[in-house]
Amino acid sequence: MKTLAQIAAELQGYEPQALPAHTVNAFLAQMVPLPREAEDVPLMQALGRVLAAPVISPIDVPAHDNSAMDGYAFCGQALQPDQPLALKLVGTALAGEAYRGAVAPGQCIRIMTGAVMPAGLDTVVPQEMAVVDGTQITIPPGAVRNGDNRRARGEDLQQGTVALAKGSVLAPASLGLLASLGLPQVRVWRRLRVAYFSTGDEILSLGEPVREGAVFDSNRYTVWGMLQRMGVECVDLGVVPDEPAQLEAAFRLAAARADAIITSGGVSVGEADHTKAMMRKIAQSDTPGEGGVVFWRIAMRPGRPMAVGRVGRIPLFGLPGNPVAVMVTFLAFVRPALWQMMGANPDDPAVAPPLLKARSTVAVRKKAGRTEYQRAIVSVDAAGQLGVQTTGDQGSGVLRSMVRANGLLVLHHEQGNVAPGDLVDVMVFAGVL
Repeated sequence: MKTLAQIAAELQGYEPQALPAHTVNAFLAQMVPLPREAEDVPLMQALGRVLAAPVISPIDVPAHDNSAMDGYAFCGQALQPDQPLALKLVGTALAGEAYRGAVAPGQCIRIMTGAVMPAGLDTVVPQEMAVVDGTQITIPPGAVRNGDNRRARGEDLQQGTVALAKGSVLAPASLGLLASLGLPQVRVWRRLRVAYFSTGDEILSLGEPVREGAVFDSNRYTVWGMLQRMGVECVDLGVVPDEPAQLEAAFRLAAARADAIITSGGVSVGEADHTKAMMRKIAQSDTPGEGGVVFWRIAMRPGRPMAVGRVGRIPLFGLPGNPVAVMVTFLAFVRPALWQMMGANPDDPAVAPPLLKARSTVAVRKKAGRTEYQRAIVSVDAAGQLGVQTTGDQGSGVLRSMVRANGLLVLHHEQGNVAPGDLVDVMVFAGVL
């Protein structure tokens, strides 16, 4: 694997140009380290955490053969093609307790869902399919087959097998699975700590008086929201002015308190955009010769300007200042990198929700040679097919269009214009926001 210095040196040639988005992701995949600190937490505190070790099942699940529904249990070998089967009812098996009697050939028992199947019985006919006359039970021809409606011991999990792989992100179903194994706690990586702040003399914190030319800071709140959805610990450092000394102090404070740093603003080419220069200054003084800072313009829209580097050993993501560009670059680049730092499997559904195919209901202009993420509304048409249309104005400062959207229309690097009816990729926010 190439070192950070080697990769950084190769990417320097792209600086005045636009780096393809897929190359950025490939670089980030090698740049960020995996955590090596684990802790045991109770299940009720484990939602969204990442497994630090595989979970091996200590038991068979289910622990015994049991009935999949309410009905009548019997030996399925007695079934004959095209003939009814008459059985004598001799008892009842309830869930949570073993049936104590014996069941002879030609007999059956009433059984409830989840109840243990008595020895010698392997088939259950649902109660609505049986004809009951006192203690006489008749099963019509073809109602069931031998072995139907029985859950076999170990059918879900066998003792000693992997129940959940290392790197799994614990979803509600995962917690239920762990509880079904009788495990009160689970070993996970400690939470990632991420420090973030906004930069710019024109940025107002909430509560400050309005002044001409200034805008209220929205980026810290969207970044906080996206980090919260990932379950990380957030370190909010507020708004930092466009002043080199204060910016350097903020970088160093963030590096001392967090595992990763996110900034918004200050990565363009304006005279007061100091983030890039400060990242390089810190890298040269703290980690000389290691190539700790890489800056590029990404061939994408929105979010072309973006800076990535390190403060000491702490990764830093310098995002653009426009609100929508902040969210898109976070989703496209920062979110996958943070999940990797958290030790998550890259193919886990929480980490990489699939792109869905939908038919565009509108024409979309697209320039080949860059990746575009357009705010979109994904819907289901009368035929049950996914359709997508843009929210209208795609300006990177139009945050209201992000509120209206329920997904992003993803137009890839080499893709051109889209005509109505064309299949396109969509990222649905339900999986990421």
